Amino acid sequence: TSNSYHAHAGEILQSKDAYLAHAAGGLPIVIVGCESCHGAKMIIDQNAPNKLSPLTWPNSGIGRLNPDGSKGACNACHTRHSFSKKQARQPENCGKCHLGPDHPQKEIYAESKHGIAYSGFKDKMALDSKEWVVGEDYYEAPTCATCHMSATSNQPITHDVGNRISWTLRPPVSKTKDNWKQKRQNMKDVCSSCHQENFVNGHYFQYDALVKLYNEKFAKPAGAIMTMVKDEKLMESPAAFSNQIEWEYWELWHHEGRRARMGAAMMGPDYAWWHGIYDVAHNFYFKFIPEARHYKNAKVNAYIDNLLATDPMHKWLSTNTGEIKKAIGSGEFQKIYMKLFDQSTTK
Repeated sequence: TSNSYHAHAGEILQSKDAYLAHAAGGLPIVIVGCESCHGAKMIIDQNAPNKLSPLTWPNSGIGRLNPDGSKGACNACHTRHSFSKKQARQPENCGKCHLGPDHPQKEIYAESKHGIAYSGFKDKMALDSKEWVVGEDYYEAPTCATCHMSATSNQPITHDVGNRISWTLRPPVSKTKDNWKQKRQNMKDVCSSCHQENFVNGHYFQYDALVKLYNEKFAKPAGAIMTMVKDEKLMESPAAFSNQIEWEYWELWHHEGRRARMGAAMMGPDYAWWHGIYDVAHNFYFKFIPEARHYKNAKVNAYIDNLLATDPMHKWLSTNTGEIKKAIGSGEFQKIYMKLFDQSTTK
């Protein structure tokens, strides 16, 4: 649909993401990299008015901006030449774009129990079924299409991939979406085609807490520090991404933070921890904060000192290791984080 995430993907052309690719990279990588997934604005070849310019064609980016004003490229998912539903329903289809350091959904899916089940029972999933209703036509495993687009016994097929997503995991700090409760119920309906209610609710209980852990412990303090650095005009160079701290902050939320959140969302434990919060913590404590401190600004340093000394989630840095291990063994240390499991604070 014209309001879906995919339909707006081509708008990256004027976004901060495109700035980085243009400035640090250059036009050729923007064309074969960014625009190949997000889509490009199609332009007519000035030397051949009846043809598209090779600057923008070929392009099968999902949010392609077409000369007639329409958006999208159907062949991003329904590849030439068969326009096959069977092919579009398989997770490999999404792997052209949804993979890599900042949004590794394909890799997360492959390591999850869902992905493992799919790889073992792919031949039993009725992928060429006309309707392909989960829990009716197949039940061995879900694919990306199952969860985000395909029909259930209660929902029709949708091309709005955000219609079942309750958290937005893309920005520095995650927020629940407009109408998030209905969107969560839409996804729970998919889950309930195979899982019992307690299982589904338990997953969201754990997932919400991880998102709030990332938000409260790392994302919000890092954002506050970056705001101070900018307000105090501390960065040496005026150009975005020409200062080391900007790269550390970018990778903290855009790469590492996304991996942690997406790993939890898709039940990929390795991405939630080793490629996620582990990397977030390492960056935050030993890259981002030292880079902020190097400016020797009293306001910035005072904020960091107070955060590390008074916030229970960060005080471990200045506490004897033996005391921490003892508290972990008794369960006292874990109580620091119990507030993150409060479902009334999901917002």
